[in-house]
Amino acid sequence: MELHSCGPAMTHFTQVVLFTDTDGRARFREASIALDHGTPQSMLSEVFASGGYQLRTSPVGFRSQFHCTTVPQWCFILGGQMEIGIQGGISRIFKPGEHFYSADLLPQGVPFDPAIHGHWSRQVGDDPLVTLFVRG
Repeated sequence: MELHSCGPAMTHFTQVVLFTDTDGRARFREASIALDHGTPQSMLSEVFASGGYQLRTSPVGFRSQFHCTTVPQWCFILGGQMEIGIQGGISRIFKPGEHFYSADLLPQGVPFDPAIHGHWSRQVGDDPLVTLFVRG
């Protein structure tokens, strides 16, 4: 998670987004969420709706195959480390306290092709991976 400041108060939250681009491939981008509610001592975003949450633990050595997200959701890393890889050998490692918003949905009407679509995930390091998924 990254907060940026313009003056004495934080003004926005940087959201890391995993999304499906127009070519059907997963990509990372950053989006800004305004922190324009609250007080200078407690800047808040608007209240966002959610559709529930799940906790997950993955053992040391876990690695998935390429897949697409089925429901857009936030993923917060609570323990361990998670690496997310996309086509082209690009990957990012997320540590405890970090997040990403997973929205790399399979384009409607297109059959899944692991050479084009989605991402893989894996546990990194000596500690099991513990994540919190919050549906958007």
